[in-house]
Formats: sequence, C-alpha cells, structure tokens
Amino acid sequence: QVQLVESGGGLVQPGGSLRLSCAASGTIFGFNVMGWFRQGPGKERELVATITNGGRTNYADSVKGRFTISRDNGKNTVYLQMNNLKPEDTAVYYCRYSPLGQATWGQGTQVTVSS
Repeated sequence: QVQLVESGGGLVQPGGSLRLSCAASGTIFGFNVMGWFRQGPGKERELVATITNGGRTNYADSVKGRFTISRDNGKNTVYLQMNNLKPEDTAVYYCRYSPLGQATWGQGTQVTVSS
C-alpha cells in the first residue's frame, strides 16, 4: 500500500505564506488523484484542492486565487502553496492518494494562522 508523509505545516501570521509537501512511497498507479483536505476546529473535514496525474486541478471556492496545488510525478510528491493566509485557514491539513482502489490518507499536519 502507498504511504504518505506530509511536511511544511506550522505557525504563520495573517497574510503570510506556507508550502505543504506530501511525498508518496510504494506502488503508484498511473490513474490517480491526489489532493489536500482540511479540518478546522469545530468544523467538518472539507476539500481544499485536488490534482489528477494528468494535471487537472480543482479548488474549493474559499481558497481560489490564494492556494495552488501542483505535483511532481517523478518524485511522487504533491504540493500546496498557500498565500495570503487567513485565520479561517487554521486547520489540520491531510494529504490523500486516490487510485481506482482504496484511498490512502496522510497523518495530517497542523497549520495555524494567528497574530
């Protein structure tokens, strides 16, 4: 099974930037979707952004124009560049790998936006 290791979370002030990384190991199938989800305090888990192996992207309305998802298929790594961060972006961010079979989740990384 695929294993996912996330990094890049931390504390940042409003208006700042942060870049998350998710490195996948194991057998990676050609047809797959990788993405980022988040769960804020007292809120349900929600989609942030997804990207297919072919490079098609999808974003939540709340992050459009501020976040950018990308992937390096050679390194089996997906990134989330987060700009102009707001306090409401505070959440645990989870990476997900979705082939045709069972999806795999990362352990999560904390992002806190506060003065």
